[in-house]
Amino acid sequence: MKVVLQRVSEARVTVNGTIVGEIGKGLVLLVGFGHEDAEQDLVWMANKLAGLRIFEDDTGKMNLSVEDVKGAILSVSQFTLYGDCRNGKRPNFMAAAKPDVAETLYEQFNARLRARGLQVETGTFGAMMDVALINDGPVTLILDSKNG
Repeated sequence: MKVVLQRVSEARVTVNGTIVGEIGKGLVLLVGFGHEDAEQDLVWMANKLAGLRIFEDDTGKMNLSVEDVKGAILSVSQFTLYGDCRNGKRPNFMAAAKPDVAETLYEQFNARLRARGLQVETGTFGAMMDVALINDGPVTLILDSKNG
């Protein structure tokens, strides 16, 4: 499981011109799944993201989590995180989980975040989406459940 995380002051995702998910302060997560991903990847990633201290405290140090600041999450499915660009000029997506498996994992992952009391907005799985955000910092991190 791979996630590109961006700390944001606001973000939204639209499908066909309609806003389907929108947040204020929080995290935008671009979320992708590979063939070997399972329940333990979801658990690890949800725990890591909820507790990751990347928001500033009163002294300006990254010392607070999205839970601490009562931030929200905008989770967007992103199979292209598993694109292999090593050969040729067109990415190979063979490492990405099949859509039916990925959708189930994506829904379970978002449910795990919600179970922690986080507000989680989403895009529409499999749709062409426009994601707009204001990256706060900027802070952008890449997390991979297989590489800790």
